[in-house]
Amino acid sequence: MSWTRVLVLCLPAILLILTVSSVVKSAAVRDDPKPAQPRGAARQVFMPESDASNFFKRRSRRSVSSYDEFQAETKVKLTATEQRREYNEEQRTEYENYVEEDRDELNERSRETSEQMREYHYDGLYPRYHWFH
Repeated sequence: MSWTRVLVLCLPAILLILTVSSVVKSAAVRDDPKPAQPRGAARQVFMPESDASNFFKRRSRRSVSSYDEFQAETKVKLTATEQRREYNEEQRTEYENYVEEDRDELNERSRETSEQMREYHYDGLYPRYHWFH
């Protein structure tokens, strides 16, 4: 029951805040008919729309790249391929070492287990037979 009273008391307060906030100027950006001119570094970064469209017309996707650009791209691709090859080789070597150590440990445990079983079942009547010399 108490939460309904709290709700009934909070609703008028929220409505009052919403009505007052609509009177206050909003934080939206004004629409100026004339935009401000860029200053400093912004002038160097941004260019007029006509210049930008001319830039993309001159250098479209289908235009032929120069020989230097082609060589640079090829060098980057070869470097990436070499790094990928080295990484894969390193991963493969680490995995092979892990598998070898795991196999050695498993063989050691099985050898110890079989040796313990032979000692447990040895009755003393026959000479011991060593499986491994």
